[in-house]
Amino acid sequence: MNEKSTFWADSIAKEITERKRYRYLNKEIEQPKIFIVKSSASISGVLHIGRLSDTIRGEVVVKSLKDLNYNAKLIWVAEDMDPLRKIPSGVPESYKEYIGMPVSDVPDPWGCHKTYAEHHKEEYFKVLHEFLMFDVEKYSMREEYKKGNFNKFIKLLLEKIELLKKIQNKYRKNPLPEGWSPFIPICENCGKIITPRVIEIENGKIHYICKDYSFEKYTAKGCNYEGFADPMKGNGKLMWKSEWAAQWVRWNVCAEGAGKEYQVPGSAFWINAEIVEKIFDYPSPVPIFYEHLLIDDQKMSASIGNVVYPKQWLEVARPEVLRYIYCKKIMKTRSFSWKNLPLIYDEFDECAKVYHGIKKGGNEKEEKHLKRLYEMSQTKGILPYIPVSYSYSSLIGQIFKDEKEIINSLRRTGHWKEELKKYILERVKHATTWAKKYAPEEYKIKINDQVDKKVIEKLSEKCKNTLKELGEELVNLKEENEEKIKELFQEIIKKHEINAREFFQGFYLSIMNKERGPRASTLIISLTPQRVGKILLTIDAKRNS
Repeated sequence: MNEKSTFWADSIAKEITERKRYRYLNKEIEQPKIFIVKSSASISGVLHIGRLSDTIRGEVVVKSLKDLNYNAKLIWVAEDMDPLRKIPSGVPESYKEYIGMPVSDVPDPWGCHKTYAEHHKEEYFKVLHEFLMFDVEKYSMREEYKKGNFNKFIKLLLEKIELLKKIQNKYRKNPLPEGWSPFIPICENCGKIITPRVIEIENGKIHYICKDYSFEKYTAKGCNYEGFADPMKGNGKLMWKSEWAAQWVRWNVCAEGAGKEYQVPGSAFWINAEIVEKIFDYPSPVPIFYEHLLIDDQKMSASIGNVVYPKQWLEVARPEVLRYIYCKKIMKTRSFSWKNLPLIYDEFDECAKVYHGIKKGGNEKEEKHLKRLYEMSQTKGILPYIPVSYSYSSLIGQIFKDEKEIINSLRRTGHWKEELKKYILERVKHATTWAKKYAPEEYKIKINDQVDKKVIEKLSEKCKNTLKELGEELVNLKEENEEKIKELFQEIIKKHEINAREFFQGFYLSIMNKERGPRASTLIISLTPQRVGKILLTIDAKRNS
């Protein structure tokens, strides 16, 4: 890593390793033997590509720490004690009876796993490693509580509850009531975690009654059970404004990601930062604040149905391209749309050119930044520059089904490199799948065997004659290169005194029933001039029929 790097993760790594004192206490920080960066995800929603942003960005900071020659690792924590808040798309409406229950206790709607949480975690873990450079240690909050790993933190929080309340009340309009508890039990009768209302704490036991709790759309129905819960039995959880702090101590966390909304004073991050120092005597982690990824300018949500899953991404793109999106300026709002994937790939390829010295990246500072960005976007080694654009790959994949035909076409257009065969064919496969599933209409290609009769009726006589002559020239063309074909276009357009727009519109309509398409000269070389010529000559055959 260059010492003068301005890459965001390098700046955070420098802050982590160079900080000397606690944030809220006049106390020196002892440097740990290993720097642990934490990432987590709530399993109350689905694990979409937005959840990957926290993990990828956390791992990038780990990479920066390692590049500074420090021992560092990433851990991932499943927040699977969170209550089910709403019914995601594809889940039966009958599941509203489980609203308010920990997702680790909700049955799997699809019947292939023991619980809702296990279903989503396993699906996520199948592909998570594809997006990461390093191995990640995984934990479950449900298991942590069951094993008693948080008991000492619960005990200390209850012992220092007045200090805990004092810290929290500084940021509240209404102070926490008497009898308030940082620990919320699971109702012994109905199994819900959001409905127990704590009445008081008696001799270390939590006295509660189970009452309705309303989320934005659904209501978790309480059962009116009244009872006592022992927080040392692991059947419940800490509230977030104390649990987060306990997690940092439990895993010796030095940094963690959080959405940009946590930047503001009085947010859960800063309240927990104060708690972790003043109650647990542990230095608050360095935050990795970031902006969330939108989908078509909307928040990603299973209930809306606009979720993109990691496995969907891998069907159409390399994981490095998603990492590239997340490794760019992390506080900038970004909206992803499937239709823009070719443009994202173009940007990624330009960055690859800079990294591999194929082109300059602006001034020296910009070039260093782009090279670092590309490096941080990688997973298992550095990807080479692929000389076939994603959009062109989608064209080739739609035109040719056979691998041999694809390779021959790419050879004709000068895109083929034998040493990059694996990467080029993979890109063609990805782009073809994208074209079928997500591409807007202008990217969908189907080549005619002959010119459609309705198209011929639509063309002017001048355009028909021009295209017929083009067909004759192409069938007999000896010199197959794009420059020669471009010259041919100019000669024929000039000879027939036809408007260039009319000519090319007629060409595309004849070849693919669309008024526009990929560069005409490239399309002709891809298909071969002879094949295109024969298609255009069917105009004359139709006219004579």
